[in-house]
Amino acid sequence: MKEFNTTAVCIPSKHYMVDISEKVREIKKLVDAGKYFTINRARQYGKTTTLNQLSLALEEAYEVLSISFERITERNFSTEEAFVKAFCRLLKKKVQTVSGGLNMPETVQRRLDEFLARKDEQAGLDELFYVLEDWCAGSGRPIVMVIDEVDSATNNQVFIDFLGLLRDSYISRDTEGRAAFWSVILAGVTDVRYLKSKIRGEADAKVNSPWNIAADFNVDMSLPEKGIQSMLDEYESDRHTGMNTADIARQVWEYTNGYPYLVSRICQLMDTQMVPERFKNRAEVWTRYGVDEAVKLILAEDNTLFESLTGKLINYPKLKEKLRRILFRGETIAYVADDEEQRQLKMYGFIRNNHNTVAVSNRIFEMRLCNYFIGETDKNNDLKQAGSANKNIFVEEDGWLDVPKIMEHFIKEHNRIHKDQSESFLEEEGRERFITYISAIINGTGTYSMEEQTRDHLRTDLVVHYLGRRYIIELKIWQGERYHAKGEQQIIRYLDRYGLSTGYLLSFSFNKNKIAGVRRLQIGDKIVFEGTV
Repeated sequence: MKEFNTTAVCIPSKHYMVDISEKVREIKKLVDAGKYFTINRARQYGKTTTLNQLSLALEEAYEVLSISFERITERNFSTEEAFVKAFCRLLKKKVQTVSGGLNMPETVQRRLDEFLARKDEQAGLDELFYVLEDWCAGSGRPIVMVIDEVDSATNNQVFIDFLGLLRDSYISRDTEGRAAFWSVILAGVTDVRYLKSKIRGEADAKVNSPWNIAADFNVDMSLPEKGIQSMLDEYESDRHTGMNTADIARQVWEYTNGYPYLVSRICQLMDTQMVPERFKNRAEVWTRYGVDEAVKLILAEDNTLFESLTGKLINYPKLKEKLRRILFRGETIAYVADDEEQRQLKMYGFIRNNHNTVAVSNRIFEMRLCNYFIGETDKNNDLKQAGSANKNIFVEEDGWLDVPKIMEHFIKEHNRIHKDQSESFLEEEGRERFITYISAIINGTGTYSMEEQTRDHLRTDLVVHYLGRRYIIELKIWQGERYHAKGEQQIIRYLDRYGLSTGYLLSFSFNKNKIAGVRRLQIGDKIVFEGTV
């Protein structure tokens, strides 16, 4: 029986996985055109799985040399002679272990053996490339070289020199007819096109990259909703849970934006860790509530992906503050391709360009970041403590959250604790305070996310996920009756979208004649509870 996999490479015969054959065909077009290019994507984004499928697709027409720099240690990058020996060992291993054997002429193998046997005057990169070019010249089929995990090499001068020689071979192939690899693919998180051509000595550093020959790689490697549904259809045909695969696929995609690891991890947790701890059987697991529970488990995990996310924020404090303002204040930050901080976080998969504005890549990252931002500061500890102390009174007997009561208590606590706040302070901090307050109430049982499509400088919509139910809470700054009426209509539209009949508005008002509290409104067939701070 197949299983969901979140480690190493996914194998179609062993694992439930989204069909990526169309993506492989798109990448193969670059290979067929003889391109040199990079596949740089975030950690656990399916690069190795994609490369494995690509190599299989190329084997009919090409000689495929597929290696990983994980097998080359830092010591092997200390000198080019050490690197040459390590590289030769990789090639020899491929000749010996690849099914059917990598088709390398004996003359080339003997020269590699001679490099490995040298003790004095060891072989340099230039000698290695002469041998590789001779191999390409004598091969009956074009040779494609695929190198995975190039990140382990990017801080080494030897690797820079290696890239430079690949570049020279590529140019000479087209200008002089010299034999060279037909196509070269470098895969990793770091985009080597942005490396400078010198590492040693800042004075000698050049802006031009030794890999500026690389073709653009624009293949979308995220997993589409339809692909997730097809994967779940296969799972359903094996397990017979009775799930609505289209509905579950939609929810998984909405949480992940198709981030491969997160998609597989949600499904893996639902498959292996829900019965009997949280649900009686698989039929109860494979529901919208089950997806919410899996996401809650992921948010509580310590893993390298989240460690990398928070680590990058520490390295880029200015962008960290911008992300805080996007999430808590609904601000819009322009996406600037030349901004180094933005480029780095986009390369690592943590932000994306959303119609020329900066957006967090997916809702799971948003939720993790919100928890991180709330946890790292003590400025709203009084509200955290107030929310946590009273959390039991906000849950009704049937398990529903009493959101009007939450708003009432928040208004009282807020006005008691922050009765002397200035208008500008409230405008900047008010929404973050409510998010802090309600997060303490639902902590351990529910989660929350921001509704991206309503983000602007005036409003943030909060979606609370609690025991399989959704609560839409619109947070806004009071801007007059006309704007307030628009806000009411906005939440009605979102209630329709979620199939809900009740919604909530919380306004932060600076009007001295305001009446603080919560009131119940009937708007058409919807009920809206409006709170005013």
